[in-house]
Amino acid sequence: MAVDTLSRVFAALADPTRRDMVTRLAAGDATVGQLAEPYPMTLQAVYKHLKVLEDAGVVSRPAGPQPRPVRLEAEVFDLMDGWIERYRRQAEERYRRLDAVLAEMDQDTSDDQKGSAA
Repeated sequence: MAVDTLSRVFAALADPTRRDMVTRLAAGDATVGQLAEPYPMTLQAVYKHLKVLEDAGVVSRPAGPQPRPVRLEAEVFDLMDGWIERYRRQAEERYRRLDAVLAEMDQDTSDDQKGSAA
């Protein structure tokens, strides 16, 4: 069974090093060497992280001679945003319904208290 794109993206971003790389790439393209600088790992390990991000469609590296810039692919965030937004709207609707029920219960309690005080 093929893993869908959204699952690959979330799996790729589950790692804190890869999330940090994405954060840094949001500021601008960088070479693999530039991306590797702050990490206490081998260049080979950095390439493995980038491969996961590339396979998920989060970053790309154009063909050509080294050093090639690593580029953040913003379209993948539109996919994530659409998924998150759909469930955020559903959750907000549930909370609005709960708020309405609680407000009605509060009103009923206030009415009962007023009626027993009279």
